[in-house]
Amino acid sequence: MNTNAFANLCDLLQIQGGLTEDGHVSLPKQVATFLIILAHHKKNRSLQVRFCKSGETVSKYFHKVLKAVISIQSLLFAKALPVENDCIDPTWKKCKSCLGALDGTYIEVTDPECDKSRYRTRKGKVCTNVLGVCNRDMNFVYVLSGWEGSTSDSRVLRDAITRRNSLKIPHGNYYLVDAGYTNGPGFLAPYRGTRYHIREWVQGARAPRNHQELFNKKHSSARNVTERCFGLLKKRWSILRSPSFYPVKIQNQIIIACCLLQNFIRKNMDIDPEEQSILVEDHLPVGDDNIANMIDVVENTNEWTQWRDNLAIEMYEEWRASRG
Repeated sequence: MNTNAFANLCDLLQIQGGLTEDGHVSLPKQVATFLIILAHHKKNRSLQVRFCKSGETVSKYFHKVLKAVISIQSLLFAKALPVENDCIDPTWKKCKSCLGALDGTYIEVTDPECDKSRYRTRKGKVCTNVLGVCNRDMNFVYVLSGWEGSTSDSRVLRDAITRRNSLKIPHGNYYLVDAGYTNGPGFLAPYRGTRYHIREWVQGARAPRNHQELFNKKHSSARNVTERCFGLLKKRWSILRSPSFYPVKIQNQIIIACCLLQNFIRKNMDIDPEEQSILVEDHLPVGDDNIANMIDVVENTNEWTQWRDNLAIEMYEEWRASRG
């Protein structure tokens, strides 16, 4: 983050987030302390030495800034705009009305011994399952953190679209999802049992043999935006790469704050230096109050399956025609 972006962040937290100075620590130093902890996963003791403050003071201002960042989430979460009919981006031009992509990722946390079994993933790590929804510009639209690592991605998604501050998906729009989710209204999944991942296409020289393989190839190329978004998030914020020792509720707020700050950096800097070099219910983005025309269930339907087939066949016929 350059100096201009840092100054803008301080102003935003002061004006919109209610962050104040109390005569002991200046507002820029409060924000700097918070960012250093997130970016470098510095312990309280090292910040005491660096800023010549007590551990109690460092902890106090960390929580103050965290609260301020969470309070302005409605300003920092990005908007999901559907792909327009005249889109010329080869990755997205066939995904008319698509809002972006979503996926889950595991982030390690520290839990009480009695809860470790619920947070333990299939690989044996103690994590929380985080649902991240991003748009085509790699900005987060919605984040849900707090579910145990043993919870399936589909269950987290069902919770996200039914809770009070839910993920808003108007009828007629959809997000790209992987094969772990249901292919139904609002969620376009690839064909199961057909090669899908980008590395499978890079390593194999064989061209798509049918409409399902071509559809999965195009789908994978577009949905890869979530993988890049999560990769950039964990690369930027070191605190997400190893478990911290804050209470679980605070750890979930930290995850959301990192997503919000990533959006802020990408919006306020012409070039993202990290990209160039490579939810707790009370803290969720507040959506539109008009929910009458929003999707509120995850289910497979014959109509949606047929629509996916028609789209895949259309892609395949255009691809074959382009190859003569």
